[in-house]
Amino acid sequence: MLTAVAAFFALLGIAAAVQGMLAARAVSRLAAAQPPGGAPEGPMLAASILKPLYGAEPGLDANIASHLDQAHTAPHELLMAVADPGDAAVPVAARFCPPARLHQGGAVLGANRKVSQLVHLAREAAHPVLAVVDADMRVSARWLTAVTAPLADPSVGLVTCLYRGVPADGGFFSRLTALQVDWHFLPSAALGESLGQAHGCYGATMALRAETLERLGGFEAFLDLLADDHALGVAVRGLGLKVVLADELPAHVMHEAALPGLWRHELRWARTVRLLNPWGYLGLGLTHPLPWALLALVLAPENPWIAGAFGLSLAMRLSATAWIDRALGLAPRPAWVPLRDALSFAVWLAGLWPGRVAWGSERFRIGADGRMKPG
Repeated sequence: MLTAVAAFFALLGIAAAVQGMLAARAVSRLAAAQPPGGAPEGPMLAASILKPLYGAEPGLDANIASHLDQAHTAPHELLMAVADPGDAAVPVAARFCPPARLHQGGAVLGANRKVSQLVHLAREAAHPVLAVVDADMRVSARWLTAVTAPLADPSVGLVTCLYRGVPADGGFFSRLTALQVDWHFLPSAALGESLGQAHGCYGATMALRAETLERLGGFEAFLDLLADDHALGVAVRGLGLKVVLADELPAHVMHEAALPGLWRHELRWARTVRLLNPWGYLGLGLTHPLPWALLALVLAPENPWIAGAFGLSLAMRLSATAWIDRALGLAPRPAWVPLRDALSFAVWLAGLWPGRVAWGSERFRIGADGRMKPG
């Protein structure tokens, strides 16, 4: 019986390793499709960049500066917001004002404070295109053109983009959490997009016309939703408009000081994905070759077929991560693979069970409709 279970786990490991190689190829193709540096191409639309802030994490100043260093010749502006005038982000953001503008305070309009800030920012925006970007995103000089140019096509309602992970500092946990993006999120999303199965709307960057947002009821319609980005994409598609992926791969600059914070953030993401797509989340089990192969080896350590399957899964997983690293212009990082994959598997298992999610200093219960309730 144990041998049969071990064989099943070994097959899962091999299947996951094959999936990992396909996903690595998708990342390689995505990275190769990025245009070379220089002046961006495409229609240049007047746009307002909306950037909610919370806290002064390492690298925030460089993140903000990257939005002011755009090779975008159409009129554009950077609007930032903090919910609390005493937020540590205020002195950092203030150094960029003007030309940027900083909205401080304002009523907290719903459970999702980021969306609450977007409501205030949208009211101040001067241009007909809105580009929403997270505080921890750092972009190239062609980013604004890349994410707004597709909106010149009236059939396109929203533009989004995938992203890579970059540690904000040399800290162990910052590097570990960035690997979750590079080795797990990015390849899975890139493979899904390449197969036309992802239907993604990635909240790190979302650009849409103000007129489209108004038809949806404004950001007010998303105030209590955990997955506001997903809901926005669904709503835009509901208008009969397309959601498209920009040919841009910005950096998600990530800082974690300790394991508990890393665990909370990754578990929140996992439970959000499970809530949105339970069967798809279950399928993410096939993105973890090493844990399945190791379980098989533990159950049948003397079986040569099981040992061979483990060796094959390990070799393919190391090859996949090295392929991704090279595609992103990095040296392979094989020493991190066992720990990162074990942690990702543990988060995936924990995410199978419902529970509260932590966001900043607050905890929320998530209803079946995706709405956040304090508690």
